[in-house]
Amino acid sequence: MPNWLTDDRSLSTNLQKARDLIVRLPDSDPLSALDSINSCLESINNTEGFGLLHRLALIDLLDQAGKNPHQTLAREYVAAQRLQKSQESRFWSTCFGFTKYLGTAYVRCIEDVQGVQPRSEAIDEELPLVAGRALRALTVQIKWILQRYEVVGDRVWRELAKVYLFAENEGFAAKRAPIYPGQHGRSSAQEEFLKAMMFVVSGPDGLLAEKLHVAERIVAHYGSAFVIRPEPAVGFPFFFDLSMHKPPARAYKSISRGPMTRFFGAGEAAQALRTLAQEIKEKGTLPVDVYLGGDFDNETVLSVLAHLEECWSTVPPARGIARRALATRVTIVPGFLQTLGWLHAVQSASAIEHADPGGAESWIVYDVSDSGYGAIVPDVKTDWLQVGAVVGLRTEAASTCRVGIVRRITQDDFGQRRVGIEVVGKFAFPVKVWPAGQGAASRTAPKAEEAILLSKQPDENGQLALLLAAGRYTAAERFQIRVRDKEYLATPSMLIESGKEFDWANLKVSK
Repeated sequence: MPNWLTDDRSLSTNLQKARDLIVRLPDSDPLSALDSINSCLESINNTEGFGLLHRLALIDLLDQAGKNPHQTLAREYVAAQRLQKSQESRFWSTCFGFTKYLGTAYVRCIEDVQGVQPRSEAIDEELPLVAGRALRALTVQIKWILQRYEVVGDRVWRELAKVYLFAENEGFAAKRAPIYPGQHGRSSAQEEFLKAMMFVVSGPDGLLAEKLHVAERIVAHYGSAFVIRPEPAVGFPFFFDLSMHKPPARAYKSISRGPMTRFFGAGEAAQALRTLAQEIKEKGTLPVDVYLGGDFDNETVLSVLAHLEECWSTVPPARGIARRALATRVTIVPGFLQTLGWLHAVQSASAIEHADPGGAESWIVYDVSDSGYGAIVPDVKTDWLQVGAVVGLRTEAASTCRVGIVRRITQDDFGQRRVGIEVVGKFAFPVKVWPAGQGAASRTAPKAEEAILLSKQPDENGQLALLLAAGRYTAAERFQIRVRDKEYLATPSMLIESGKEFDWANLKVSK
């Protein structure tokens, strides 16, 4: 912790010391720069005796200094395909630490003035800014926590409720003010509170890191359109109890509501989502006034908009396939390449129980449907686990392996990670593929690649489903496919889905 605060509590001296420290921050090393700012914020939070305006001036200086390195690191974190665990941990802890120290600093400002009467006019004028910034810092904390699919703890819900309730009681919750400099800096405590609420009810546990980031940015863009009231009504499908320190949820008929319950919804933002999606489809580009904090292709943005539209609907999304309770275990092998290796081993093994690779994990299944499983992940280091990950899987009762994709990751109240796995295809078999027109390919041909066949035979349209390595599918390129000792010519038909590890496609085949 830097020893840069003066004992005499002189504002001008402390501000100058803070400015000198900021000037020395390394522009080329945002991680070290943000670490230094975190240490300064921590020292302010642990120092007694500051008046609100003195404390706020110091926090503001460090807040503004940390904005660029934090945004730079956040972009790198989202864009990185795969960081080493130590690097990912430092990125995450530094960025989350910045938002946590910042949130703590602004919340303390509010705690320092609560119940203080009379207050100076200068202090009252700063309260909308302090509350807005506190709520925004808490929202970004939620985003960083969800990037790791972890549980948002009671502290965050308690502080969100405390700050918003203070703004309501003081009568400025809906007052818009410039809480940050710049074009998008005007907001209100109510708007910032609703951004946090709407982000959490937007199904973030089912989004990849990149799409989760885009979802948070879209929520922030439409924050001024969200609505809130103390009583339930049509168009207010969600609720949050300011006294319970629990996450927001969908309202239900028998809900027990009290004076601390607030109901909220997307308001006009629901229609704005549809308008934005239509504009992107027609013009092929994102409007200039929609800032996403990075460059994202139209397909990614449109898929997030469709996801948000479903989550924000006044009618809860219907579960397409019924689930059944089931207590069993499932053997999991992580990754596209590892799954291919397992499938090869199963084909050549004399007994299925001898075919599980050393890296396999055993998960507990608690429910099952025709499309997949709900499972509990053991308390072991599973660094690879993320939404969109490919897994090989086999239940205790099965004699064959299947392929799945992780669709959802949550944590329950006991800290257990729960995942939803979609099983793709009713069959999984390793095959060789190579570009058509290159002649017969031997099993060791350098241009032959491995893929996973997901169909036992062509359907009524002559199509097979195939899981290829990421980026391998192209609409203009035909494939030769070898299944055991037979070869087929395959014409691309449709790309069903692409992920970091795979292209899942339908191909029309002929002998």
